[in-house]
Amino acid sequence: MLVPIAVREVMSADVETVGPGATVADAARSLRETTVGSLVVVDDGEPVGIVAETDLVELMADGGDPESRTVESVMSAPLVTVGPDAELDEAADLLAREDVKKLPVVEDGDLAGIATTTDLSRYLPVYADRQGEDRERVRRDVLPDTSYEREDWTFEYQETTGGSDSVVEVGDVARFSKPLSEEDVRAFADASGDTNRLHLDDRFAEGTRFDRRIAHGSLTAGVISAALARLPGLTIYLSTEEMHFLGPVDVGDRVTAVCEVVEDLGGGRYRLSTSVEDGEGEEVVSGSAVVLVDRLPADDGQGAGRSDDPGSRSGT
Repeated sequence: MLVPIAVREVMSADVETVGPGATVADAARSLRETTVGSLVVVDDGEPVGIVAETDLVELMADGGDPESRTVESVMSAPLVTVGPDAELDEAADLLAREDVKKLPVVEDGDLAGIATTTDLSRYLPVYADRQGEDRERVRRDVLPDTSYEREDWTFEYQETTGGSDSVVEVGDVARFSKPLSEEDVRAFADASGDTNRLHLDDRFAEGTRFDRRIAHGSLTAGVISAALARLPGLTIYLSTEEMHFLGPVDVGDRVTAVCEVVEDLGGGRYRLSTSVEDGEGEEVVSGSAVVLVDRLPADDGQGAGRSDDPGSRSGT
């Protein structure tokens, strides 16, 4: 029996809001205090728009005065919303069609919650289960090319249906998600030698432009490598063609890497678009990479490959 997932099962009921008459400076302070990436603009109880960190950055870049400009003058409107009883695939289609990352959930004219791309990505494998789709299209167990997985890590692999014999194909998408814990930050500082106090010292960080400790940018971008490691086959990271850091990530926040195969370069090499989103669905890293994908070597029971495996190619 088909049991669809409703948006109300996925959404966050606690939504940070701001009035349209508030100043941009007020909105910036709210964003800082609540550590979210955007605020829903509510006028007399009715959601009318949304203002994000990027809107504030654009205002400042254009020389605008945040103390005199109102939220209404910079917010995105009209607001794209969804009902709480809409099915998950409807919400996903709406996000893609309208090119937005957050959907305020409205019921009887009132703001009931908010659903983000990250919220939906966590539930889409469950939705696929309920729809009875091919389970081979989503790999979630321990993979033959990784040593272990953890309960708070999630991975999805969406394959194309081109029928090619290639290990991966253009259009394949890998998503890997994990929280960047306090332990991760301190272990990364120790392993890399990057002991910048911005990442490790609360009192020091409070005096910076961020007002708080944030995760290392390289640690955040590292989840891209985690997603690439879970592509079918043995993935060898050849180069990062470009990488842009778009925003900070709080210690403890969940981040999601999204890697899509966009070009077959031949010889087992592929170009991928790469990005990382924070827990609010805001893109914090974007770029592209080139990888070499070999077929997995045969396993001798100790994790070592056999050089006589006809399906494998050597790589360094």
